[in-house]
Formats: sequence, C-alpha cells, structure tokens
Amino acid sequence: MAFQKLPIGIQDFRTLIEDGYKYVDKTRYVHQLATTGKFFFLSRPRRFGKSITIATLQELYSGSRELFKGLWIEDKWDWNKRHPVIRITLTGLGYPELTLQEALNRKLNILTEEAGLPITEGTPGNRLEYLIAGLSSKAKVVVLIDEYDAPVIHHLGKDLGKAIEARDILKEFYTVLKNNDHLLEFVFLTGVSKFSKVGIFSGLNNLQDISLHPAYANMLGYTQQELEENFAEEITAAAELMRLSREELLSKMKYWYNGYRFHLNAESVYNPISVNLFFNTGEFQNFWFATSTPTFLINLLKQHGLYDFKLTEQSQLEFDSFDLEDLRPYGLLYQTGYLTIIDRDEAGIYQLGYPNYEVENSMLAYLLDAFGGVPKGSGLVVALRLERAFESDDIEQVMRILTGMFSGLPRQLYEKTPERFYHASLHLLFSYMGLRVHSEVCTIEGRADAVVETSSKVYVLEFKLDQSAEAALEQIRKKRYHQAFWNLGKPVVGLGVNFSSAARNIEDWKAEERG
Repeated sequence: MAFQKLPIGIQDFRTLIEDGYKYVDKTRYVHQLATTGKFFFLSRPRRFGKSITIATLQELYSGSRELFKGLWIEDKWDWNKRHPVIRITLTGLGYPELTLQEALNRKLNILTEEAGLPITEGTPGNRLEYLIAGLSSKAKVVVLIDEYDAPVIHHLGKDLGKAIEARDILKEFYTVLKNNDHLLEFVFLTGVSKFSKVGIFSGLNNLQDISLHPAYANMLGYTQQELEENFAEEITAAAELMRLSREELLSKMKYWYNGYRFHLNAESVYNPISVNLFFNTGEFQNFWFATSTPTFLINLLKQHGLYDFKLTEQSQLEFDSFDLEDLRPYGLLYQTGYLTIIDRDEAGIYQLGYPNYEVENSMLAYLLDAFGGVPKGSGLVVALRLERAFESDDIEQVMRILTGMFSGLPRQLYEKTPERFYHASLHLLFSYMGLRVHSEVCTIEGRADAVVETSSKVYVLEFKLDQSAEAALEQIRKKRYHQAFWNLGKPVVGLGVNFSSAARNIEDWKAEERG
C-alpha cells in the first residue's frame, strides 16, 4: 500500500498541496484569524508549523482557491478578495554574514523589484514603508513575518551587545507596521520567543498576542483526534510492524510525543515533526530534540544551578516573555518547548513540567553532561549500570560507578557550589536511569536529600560535604526520614554519603537498613 507523502521539511503550502503531501487541515484557525482581527503575534517552539501557517495565509490572501479544495475554509472565504502580500522570513537572509541592515535591505530590494517598483534607499524601515505604499495602490497590503526574532536569538549566549543591536534594528523595522495601519489589511508575526513590552514590540503595541489564547491553543501541533483521523493507515502499519495493538501504539506515541499545552484548559498536542519522522522511520527516537542542540539554554541553566524540572511553580510573568538584559530561564524553557503548562492554582501560579518522554529523556542527557560531566553518548550506559547495581542491592558497585563518574569531572563544574553540584549530578543520574527519585523529599521531621525506589527497596540518601558518612546516617536516624516510606511495604535503607572537597569525590559511605 502506498501511503500519502509525509511533510518532512516542507514549509511551503503550495508545494505541500500540489505535490500531494499530507496536510492536517488547520484552515478553521486561519479563517478565524483573518476574520476577527488585524494585527496578530504567535509564539511557538521550533518545528511546530509556524512557517506552513504563514505560507497558508499567503495563498489565502493571494486568492489561490485551487489549493484549498476540500479544506474547511473552501466555501467560507471570499476568493475574489485578493491583497498584495509581503512575506519575509528572517532566517536565511544572509545574516550574520551580512549586517542585519544589509540583509533586510537586500530582501526588501528583491520584493520591491518583484512588485515592479523602482529600488529606493534608506533604512530597512524606510524601504518597508515604501514597499507597503507602492503595493497599496492595488489593495490594502498583507504583511507576514516568520521567525521575527531569529537575528536576536542567533546571538543569545554569545554576544549580548549584538543581540541588543539586532533587537533595536528590528524595533524600528516593525514600528513601520503600526505607522502604516491605514494601508494594511492583515499583519501576522511568528517566532520562538516572546519579548516583553519594552523589547522588539515597544513600537508595535497594537499586536494581539495569541500565544496563550485558548481559541488558538491547538492551531499548531496535532491533537489526538487529528492524529488518529489523519494518520489512520500509518498507525495501523506501525502497530503491525512493532507487533503492538493499535491502542498500545497510540499510548506509546502519546507518552513519547504528546503533552505540549499552550493554554491551561486546552487539549495537549503532539509535535508534528516527531510524529512525521516516527511514521517515516517506524522507530521511537528523539526526533524533535535532535533537530537543534540547546547549548545556550544548558549553559544558562548551569549558570543558575537549575536542573530539576519535574514540576516547577512560576507566575505567568516569569515564563510568558523575557528581556535580553534579564533572561529568565523558565521563560526561555517554556517558549522553546522544553517545558509546558501542567496546571494552575487559584492564585494564578502555574506548574510547568516536561511535555513528554522525548523532551525529558533528551534534556536529562544534556543536563547530566553539564552537571555530571557524563558525555551525552555515555549517559545511558552509566545509568543502566547504576540501575542494575541498585536493583541487585549492590551498593558497593553503586559507589564504584559514582566514584568513577565524579573522578572525570572538570574542575570548573564544582568549584563554586560543590554541594549543590554533587546533589544535582546524583539526582540527574538517578532520574535518567528511570528509577523514581525525589530530591529533598518532605517528611514530618525535615527533608531527605534524595529517595530512590527500586522494585525491592527504598533508599533514603543523605549527602554531606567534608563531614562523614556516619554524620549523614545520623541525620537520617535523628530526623526519622525512613518512617515516611514504610507504607510502601519495602525495606528502607538509609545511605549516608560524604564528599570531600579536597579529593573532589566520594570519601566514604555507609548503609543501614531501617525496617
């Protein structure tokens, strides 16, 4: 059986339709945008379908009815209503090989020539204003800008000065859109990040931000229903290939690739690139994460000492936008797709967490490299060895594995905050090996540093720096940490570990079973 082609790497709507690629119909949302407002902004993680949405709007306003045959919008749009379209994607402009101004001017010169207008001089903003004025002689103009923030994001973590310079150039560029409101029919900007009101958009304050709008929460990504309706044949074939029932395959796909939520009350969605690559290869892999290395983010997390993202509480202000001069890790993690909305309490505090197994598993590998010095390719090997040692109750082997890991650590990883560093390394390794681990678990008497539950026992761990393993065990006894886990019906083992700052490794350890 020949399946419909999967849209891997396709970012042009015309190509997608004319060449017979699979398209999950999102035109209801496009219609809603085009008929309910004028200036819109949408932030979504990379590879989520922003470019296809921009391309769809371009063909809609160009009156390309033949491309929308059989789609939801076909009989709901006035196809005689045509407008000139300015479409600019801020990736692939030739920046930073050219300066940002040179790259924008070159692109605008191309668009001006295509419009049959003579080339003009001036800043990118001047040239955009000139192009809008020239095109508006036919009808009001549609402006579509994809990856609006790419020139700024390019410099994050590398050169703050250049990032600020790019931001200021773009601020002037986008202000033109507000000043020419009377000549514009529709404006839509997309990107990964959302800058605060004093950032890029300070001169374009009439944008309606739909990034967390409930009506558009499922505009990008695949809902469960969309997955099952549009990929029915692929689901059947994959289930047969993997010798799973349809229900088992769908459950596993949801665990791996679903979980992104862009409004508290919205249905979670799948990452499109991961779904399409899964059906293409017939294997569960970390597809989305592998398309880009989050080096800057990992360095920022290491700088702030952040590593545990199972559930983290944040106000919306913390994760909804950011300033270049005051980067907030949780805001960046949410906007880039590494964290998502899990819940919100009555006070308006959000819980953020990993969206799915693909993201969590990959992020743990990167964090273990950053905090534990374990190369990403070796992390799984170390984790599996540690898991087997714990499951065999071979604590001596556990300590040998940990000692071996710590002995290879670069000095700069632990010089500033050694206790936090050792704790982070252990927590990440335990999490990565798939055991249930809880850092600083609350008990009646206080907090245990970590708890690891295997199939047969519960290990309550206490870490000390430059003290002794006996001192760590004594705290477990004194605070009665073990009693909190007796209800699990398994023996509880107290495990005291002492690190030596001089040796930069585990100095001694003691284990004691407590019931």
